[in-house]
Amino acid sequence: MKPLLASLALLLPALALAQDAAPQLQEDPRAAKFRDVERGFFIGFEAGYQGWLDTPTKDPAQFPLAGTSGGSAGGLEIAVLVGTDIGSRLSLALYAQGGNAKASPNYGAFGLYSGGADLRFAVFGRKDRNDWERFYVYVHGRAGYAKSYPEGLFATSDVVVAAGPGVEYYTRLRHFSVGFAADYVRATKAGANGYALYPSVRYTF
Repeated sequence: MKPLLASLALLLPALALAQDAAPQLQEDPRAAKFRDVERGFFIGFEAGYQGWLDTPTKDPAQFPLAGTSGGSAGGLEIAVLVGTDIGSRLSLALYAQGGNAKASPNYGAFGLYSGGADLRFAVFGRKDRNDWERFYVYVHGRAGYAKSYPEGLFATSDVVVAAGPGVEYYTRLRHFSVGFAADYVRATKAGANGYALYPSVRYTF
């Protein structure tokens, strides 16, 4: 019995030393590594409704039937954005936007096309069960130079600003997010106030 215990006493330190000297298994560098939510450069698309509470006439002499205003107006609005995320809460983008609105029969319809910059900040984020933030509540603002057609009806050139809240959800498809926003809109030179309601989709590279 004593020789056996002595052999074990000599063997255990040797086994422990061999285990310490064994090389650690390295992670396979070929294994794919993906993030559940992509951040960085993105393109976005928006399509919805834009309404105007008032439609003043810029040049009544050119459009005598329009009167001083065509009243409220509304129509389809679409926009394309190209931008980048700055961290997980802030993003900056350039946008191009266009739409048509129809007012009273005498006033008719007009198109408004603009381009500028959009700044967004997420004020709230909610994590999923895998500890990834997917759902956000944000506020954003945008401003751009605009042209209106026919010229002289609603405006000729203008500066359009918009701001409001929105929600965004980053889907399980990883690169895609979907959202919805509600904006206050103002055409500064025309002095007209409006609003916009639109869903959106983004693809982040």
